[in-house]
Amino acid sequence: SGTDEHGLKIQQAAAAAGMSPPELCERVSGLFRQALTQAAVSFTDFTRTSEPRHQQAVRHFWGALRDGGSLYKGSYEGWYCTPEECFLAESQLAERRDAQGRPCKVSLESGHQVHWTKEENYMFRLSAFRDPLQKWLRDNPHAISPDPFYQRVLRWLEEDLPDLSVSRERSRLQWGIPVPSDSTQTIYVWVDALVNYLSVLGYPETHGEWWPAAHHVVGKDILKFHAVYWPALLMAAGLPPPERIFVHSHWTVRGQKMSKSLGNVIDPFACIGQYTLDGFRYFLLRQGVPERDCDYYDEKVVKLVNSELADALGGLLNRSTALSINPSNTYPCFSESCFPKVLDYRETKGMGRASAEDYEFVASVASLPLQVASYFEGFQIYKALECIALCVRQTNGFFQRHRPWKLNRKDPAEQLWLDTIIHITLECLRVYGTLLQPVIPHTADKLLSRLAVEPEERGLSGLTFLPRYNGKPCPFEGRQLGPDTGVLFQRLGKSRQHQIETKKL
Repeated sequence: SGTDEHGLKIQQAAAAAGMSPPELCERVSGLFRQALTQAAVSFTDFTRTSEPRHQQAVRHFWGALRDGGSLYKGSYEGWYCTPEECFLAESQLAERRDAQGRPCKVSLESGHQVHWTKEENYMFRLSAFRDPLQKWLRDNPHAISPDPFYQRVLRWLEEDLPDLSVSRERSRLQWGIPVPSDSTQTIYVWVDALVNYLSVLGYPETHGEWWPAAHHVVGKDILKFHAVYWPALLMAAGLPPPERIFVHSHWTVRGQKMSKSLGNVIDPFACIGQYTLDGFRYFLLRQGVPERDCDYYDEKVVKLVNSELADALGGLLNRSTALSINPSNTYPCFSESCFPKVLDYRETKGMGRASAEDYEFVASVASLPLQVASYFEGFQIYKALECIALCVRQTNGFFQRHRPWKLNRKDPAEQLWLDTIIHITLECLRVYGTLLQPVIPHTADKLLSRLAVEPEERGLSGLTFLPRYNGKPCPFEGRQLGPDTGVLFQRLGKSRQHQIETKKL
């Protein structure tokens, strides 16, 4: 992760704040780093485009473009949007009135005002890359996902692909990397910013160890830069495009786009304080559907997190480890006579003490790790969490159906069945805790610690469910459970803000 720090809007924001651009960038990049740390987002490198290693990579990349004959000097004019740092076509503009009531043009995408700009710049022969880009996408149908965004890029490539202005006059933009061998020009901020995917890999020396096996995660509003300009620039510099580009949509608030002017921008730090870190992460990843905008509001978070984390998952752990049910506080034994193996659960009417429904449920949990891994790999986190939530509900149904609290411990046959019910339930919880680690790290750790699953036993790759059903030993059987640290996930109350609004009503 990291911060793109050059460009006209940074230069203007620094001037407005009475600071130098490096001072502003130092402060803002620090806030981003702090936000990622506070949100428990790990990164191997936090790259800043103002760093010497990045500037060196950009100069080398520019040289590769120049040497390959993809750059030429030309006069450029058009509508420029400073906050988006790009020229916009008439089709991307709308007529509005400014604060003084005068007519003006704004960007359709962001609503920001645009200004007519004319200057001499270096141009990139983007038009020459239309066929190579189309071929790349046709040969790699999964290069851009989800599919609606892949289709959008194909449509763009059917339209005109004008050459791209890739520098700005230095007199207008000092905060940026100067064009090598032409101190009157500054390299266009997007060319500079995109190269950070290479500079972080040690371009131009050591990037070959990783490139092109790179997966970019980008917002839909910057798709054209990543899926048209960047692959074309890479091809021009003699490099292949990235392997995958995952695109995500935006969060709206009660159906409206977030904007400072509307005052409806959500503060992630406040949300972490209100819903806990794991609660907020779970909501965003469970409800965030990449291919379309998703709506955020307070009551939705509270309802989802309470129902799926506090009640369904937390309640299941609480019930299956309660001393009244499991007085020995152990991972009890599985009985093959109570739950015998069958070749096809769809044809069984239930054997031993187990019902046909139980076999169906055990089969769905057994297939869960592979299913979740596949969804994680395809960037469909919400689908993975949907599958886990469904299995958690099924496990609660299994536990409720057999009412272990009603079984007579003094009867050896009943005790065997009671132990088997608890064993299966704890095995399910172990699978859910392991799979949920990337999403709710603290809650998953608490759950696995309660089940006495050691840190080296928490890997996704070696995850097997209910080995005893398949006649294999279970390393957890008979193990003493970890200490009871109380409620797994505390139920959320309605937020103070919501209570205030309700009182007003």
